[in-house]
Amino acid sequence: MKKEDFTAHTRYTITWRDTQGKLRPANIYPYRLYDQFMVARMTDQSGILRKFAYDDIVKIVKVTPVARENQFYIPDAVLSEGNWAGRLSMERYSSSPHMGK
Repeated sequence: MKKEDFTAHTRYTITWRDTQGKLRPANIYPYRLYDQFMVARMTDQSGILRKFAYDDIVKIVKVTPVARENQFYIPDAVLSEGNWAGRLSMERYSSSPHMGK
């Protein structure tokens, strides 16, 4: 896959290759797309933020757009490319103002 296959603030069901090389299903919500990777919330694993290399994503199974009022927000500093240079995941809570949280 490549960057152009994804859009921020959209829900995806994907098949990806984990660090051991096994194919895994995942539900993700991308926040920021960079040239080599994206930062996305794993919506099916306690909301962990994770860095996904586009090469590790094998297939997009389902795409669900998210209405603007239901989008989740995280500060830009947390999503900055430099902040993700040495990490693969981060635990971070966020919610949508529309959801009352």
